[in-house]
Amino acid sequence: MTGSRSAGLLLFRHTDQGLQVLLGHMGGPFFARRSTGAWTVPKGEYDPREPAWEAARREFEEELGLPPPDGEAVPLGEVRQTNGKIVTAWAVEADLDPASISPGTFTMEWPPKSGRTQEFPELDRVEWFGLDRAREVIVKAQAAFLDRLAEHSA
Repeated sequence: MTGSRSAGLLLFRHTDQGLQVLLGHMGGPFFARRSTGAWTVPKGEYDPREPAWEAARREFEEELGLPPPDGEAVPLGEVRQTNGKIVTAWAVEADLDPASISPGTFTMEWPPKSGRTQEFPELDRVEWFGLDRAREVIVKAQAAFLDRLAEHSA
């Protein structure tokens, strides 16, 4: 993964409880029982020849099975995760019912060295979080996106 690039969309909404963001819980056996560090901006890898914005919109649809929302996109910049992956994100104000997603899937050998492959959802669920709770569960490097969104919304 070192040096790979991902792009994604961070949906946000204003509620009576304050600003909320939509995060996805990473699917598959490695994250099944984890919460802290297992939530992410809906995103995916892309080829450097593809514009990051187009990749973010395409990956949103691949990850959630829904078209990306229209609206003003707030650039949140880039972060480098501990695995070396560079993630670029935009925030878009929109509301989405988490029950409406139809996640994309991936296939991997599971259990390891078993010779059997299984299919898993890219994101096994999505939820709305207040910023404080989101900071507790999101992939550590991606917390910078939350801070940048908070600055923009202030």
